[in-house]
Amino acid sequence: MEYVLSDLAGRSNENFVNNERQILMDKKQSTAKHERINHSLLGPWERAAVNWFLARVPDWVTPDLLTFIGFVGAICIFAGYLLTNYSPHFLWLASFGAILNWFGDSTDGNLARYRHTERPKYGFFLDHSVDTVSMVMVFVGLGLSPYVKLNLALLGLIGYLLMSIFVYVDTVVNGVFQISFGKLGPTEARVILILANLILFVVGNPTYNLPFIGAMTLYDLIVAGVTILLFTIYLVMISKRLNQLAKLEPLRPYHRKNKIRTENSAEHPAK
Repeated sequence: MEYVLSDLAGRSNENFVNNERQILMDKKQSTAKHERINHSLLGPWERAAVNWFLARVPDWVTPDLLTFIGFVGAICIFAGYLLTNYSPHFLWLASFGAILNWFGDSTDGNLARYRHTERPKYGFFLDHSVDTVSMVMVFVGLGLSPYVKLNLALLGLIGYLLMSIFVYVDTVVNGVFQISFGKLGPTEARVILILANLILFVVGNPTYNLPFIGAMTLYDLIVAGVTILLFTIYLVMISKRLNQLAKLEPLRPYHRKNKIRTENSAEHPAK
C-alpha cells in the first residue's frame, strides 16, 4: 500500500513539474519577438511621423481602437469605390479611407510596443485578421467600381493573399516578419492607390485596345501591373526561402530495413 501511495505521489509530482515546464514554455513562446524587416522607400518618414504621434497620444487611445480606425478606413475605401458608380467625386472618399487605414494600421502595434503592453498572440491574430478582411474589401470595391474589371481586381486580391500567406509562414518558420520587399511595402501601396485615384479624377479613365488582350482601362493596367508584381515577388521569395531551408535541413539518405523478409522468415521457418 505504501508503495502504491509513493508511486502515485511521485507521478503527481512529475505531472506538476511537466505542467509548470509547459506553462513556462508557453510564456516564452507568447513573449518571443520576431525580427521585423521594413526597408521601404517611405519608411524613415513614416517612422518619424508614427513616433511623433506615439509621444503625444492620449492615454484613453488603445491599440484596439487604432485597429478599429484602420478598419473604418477600409470601409471608406470600399464605399468610395462602390459609390463612384454615381459620381467620380467619391474617389476622394476612397483616398481618405486609404489615409485612415494607414493611420490605424501603422500605429496600433507600435503603440502597444511603445507602452510595453504587447499581447503578441492576440495582437498578431487580430491585426492580420483585420488586415485580410480590409484588403478583401479594397479589391472587391475596386472590382465593383466602373474603373476596374472585377476579374482583374480579384486576381490582385489573390496576389495579395499569396504574399500574406508567405509572410505569415515565414514568420513562424524563420522568425522574420518581412513588411517590405525591395523598397515597396503597404505604405507605398496606399500611396499608389491615392495617386491613381487622383489621376482618374483629373484625366479620367481612358481605354486602350491592346493586341491579344483587348480593351483595358488605365486603372485596369495599373491593377494588372500591381498583380504581376505581387505574383513575381511571391514566386521569387518562395524559391529563395526553399533554397535556404534546403541548405539548412539537407535531405538525409534513407535505407529501407529488410523487415518484410525477416517477418516472412519468422512466419515460415526453413524446413
